[in-house]
Amino acid sequence: MTQQLSRTAYPDLPAYPERMIQFGEGNFMRAFVDWQLQQMNNKGLFQGSAVLVQPLDQGLGDMLTEQDCLYTVLLNGILDQETVNSREIITSVSRIINPYRNYEAFLALAEADDLEFITSNTTEAGIAYHPDDKRDSAPHKSFPAKLTALLLRRFELGKKGFIIIPCELIDRNGEKLREIVLRYAEEWQAGEAFITWVKEENTFCCSLVDRIVPGYPRDKAKELEQELGYLDKLMVTAEPFLFWVIEGPAEVKERLPLAQAGLNVVVTPDMTPYRERKVHLLNGPHTAMVSLGLLAGLVTVEDVMNDPAFSKFVDVQMKQELLPMLDLPEQELLQYAEAVQERFKNPFIRHELTSIYLNSISKFKTRLLPVLIRYQRERSQLPRLTVLAFAALLFGYQGGCLPRQDGPEVLAAFDQAAAKPESFLNDILSDASLWGEDLTGIPGLVEQLRADLKQLETAGSRSALQQVIGGES
Repeated sequence: MTQQLSRTAYPDLPAYPERMIQFGEGNFMRAFVDWQLQQMNNKGLFQGSAVLVQPLDQGLGDMLTEQDCLYTVLLNGILDQETVNSREIITSVSRIINPYRNYEAFLALAEADDLEFITSNTTEAGIAYHPDDKRDSAPHKSFPAKLTALLLRRFELGKKGFIIIPCELIDRNGEKLREIVLRYAEEWQAGEAFITWVKEENTFCCSLVDRIVPGYPRDKAKELEQELGYLDKLMVTAEPFLFWVIEGPAEVKERLPLAQAGLNVVVTPDMTPYRERKVHLLNGPHTAMVSLGLLAGLVTVEDVMNDPAFSKFVDVQMKQELLPMLDLPEQELLQYAEAVQERFKNPFIRHELTSIYLNSISKFKTRLLPVLIRYQRERSQLPRLTVLAFAALLFGYQGGCLPRQDGPEVLAAFDQAAAKPESFLNDILSDASLWGEDLTGIPGLVEQLRADLKQLETAGSRSALQQVIGGES
């Protein structure tokens, strides 16, 4: 019988003192933050580990404890035109605390002077205010309330504050977390001295994370057990690409030497350009390709990138329409665009277009509409491929020929507009509840969309694409 991964089975693996508190024990954080700690430790730059705090009562705590918090990260994919297929046992997690079982053990983390960083990923809904969380609650329900309680204990002990870097996928995550912590501090009547300490002695950083982490390789678990020579119930697969932008002071770079370890991490006083780069150059092409691809019978992102016409669409749209609208150095953007396309081609990641199609209206509004508007304003012409992608989106939502998955109010707006085909386009584009503004005022947009919709209806997606961009059939 194969032996389970543990420190008993592998007694020579290194252990490190605790320097980070991490809220969240899921696949992403273990393959992203803890993997990066491992890389710093490998180079002798950090010499520290993370103690994990389980954000929900039910989690992976028992499984992690069973394996002495060891697990394997499997990197599969293509990076810099090289195939990566690596396996590494991660030793940068020390232990896990379940505050629902032992809240005092959680609060006791405030006593450790060596703990200087706090990271988190408690899902997009994790950074939220819950009115039921009172000062004497034990445990507190929300992550921000738990953090406030921990900071209050730290303050009462007269100790230094933390560098706090949330990884939740919401805009300005650090600012929102700080705002809720201060709200609890006020409501709990923790005192002005504590509020001042939170503001002045703790650094709340906004951050942007980027790595695709499919998670536990269930379909290959038995095969990997034979290959690795041990049983690992917590192994996690991830793409080799990684990017982390941390908005904060320069001391963050010095105290957390991620870039020095060769990791793709940027510490900057303003993360806005990097957020726009990811939203428009990674998420934008996903949204642009999805309706056109589904209408052409394609299934995955890899299918899109292996199709000559569609891969040309992605490349040209990124480099001629999206990239020029971003305020970062051109060479840096070109390198990022090439890396994104390489990731899209990753044969180890099955990314289905139907999953990207979910909530496509709000995605288009965030990812592509700002580029369309800026492009027209600055160049007095429409970004042709982005408009075609918009037409395909409207076509799929209008006729229900694609599996729409969106909010009921969005679907109701489209169904109501589709009931009057002659005015559909004007009605849907003028609905500010969908787009944030009336789009009928954008010069030439209604006319071009009308022509593209007719082409999609009469000739199909592939023909419409080839008419605009050319390419092989």
